[in-house]
Amino acid sequence: MQSSLFLLTVMGQCVFFTCHHIEYHLNDTAKTWDEARSYCKERYTDLATVSDMTDMKRLLRKIVNTQEAWIGLQSNPGQDKRMWHWSLPGTQGVALNELNAYFPDPKPTNGNCPENCARLEKGEIHDTPCGMNISFICFNGTEEPRKSLICINESMNWTQAQNYCRAEYTDLVSGPDLLAHLADNPNGTGRWIGLFRDTWYWSDGSNSSFRHWNLGLLKDGVAGECATVLKGEGKWDSAACNERKHFVCYKDKVILIQKVMMWQDAVNYCREHHRDLVSITDLNQQRWVEARAKNASTDHVWLGLRYTCVMDLWFWLNDHLVSYENWDRSDGECDKCYHAAAMTKSGKWVKKADTEKFNFICALK
Repeated sequence: MQSSLFLLTVMGQCVFFTCHHIEYHLNDTAKTWDEARSYCKERYTDLATVSDMTDMKRLLRKIVNTQEAWIGLQSNPGQDKRMWHWSLPGTQGVALNELNAYFPDPKPTNGNCPENCARLEKGEIHDTPCGMNISFICFNGTEEPRKSLICINESMNWTQAQNYCRAEYTDLVSGPDLLAHLADNPNGTGRWIGLFRDTWYWSDGSNSSFRHWNLGLLKDGVAGECATVLKGEGKWDSAACNERKHFVCYKDKVILIQKVMMWQDAVNYCREHHRDLVSITDLNQQRWVEARAKNASTDHVWLGLRYTCVMDLWFWLNDHLVSYENWDRSDGECDKCYHAAAMTKSGKWVKKADTEKFNFICALK
């Protein structure tokens, strides 16, 4: 795996840790999609899931010398099976049903031009054919919602607008930032936003909304089609599942332990059976750990993040200071000297007394 490596000093010994929570493995044997998935599940974790552009760039390094390769995206066709997603992967804070006040008709439309994309117009969200050329709103990644939106007046179809926002900023406006714009601009003209629906789902059951289609429009799945990754720029197209292609598996580097332990006991367990309690140093890692936390039997899971009173700071067990953060804003202050960090099932970090007992997530060797 091509990955940055961190050299850590642990108990006087040097240990190399990888900085990603998954590994991609290309197999150049031609198999059908179902055969490829069975192979990946037997030897790794599953066919490749892609959660964001960071994963996509790593995947491209694996497929640079191959024509096409299966990944784990499969279609579940049917008008009644379309689901709405945010374009910005990992967007939280606003459930789609919370948009009903702004969304007069969120049901799919029958016909040859399914309205699978969404535009914002005069304080309402309208389902719209994805091929329409209109202006759009990008999100630039800043923390203040009302300062994070960039209105682009050039007209494009939805996927072209998405590609533009990803190349120049972060993505089309999604989630809480969209609601902030709705509140500030009730009379705005029609613009694309980061809301779409499709019939595709990942074979490992993850809820990643990341799509990277090649066709200039959202791909509407038909019976028997599965997704592929193309060489070159790496955009995706689809093919019949019984075609034989190379494929990419992924191996999970984190594991949810559904035992209930105090923080230090969880540390000891991970170090004895795996590597350590998991550390999170960027958004990509956050998304993979968050997906595992959703399956916990407790409301929180322990992370490898602890507060030290001596230095008055939070630190990861892999010796990294906290650069990326995802604290719950309502968490408040506490007597931090005997506290460690836990993750909620929604992905937020909270401070918890290290004597509480939760499931936990280990990093694998």
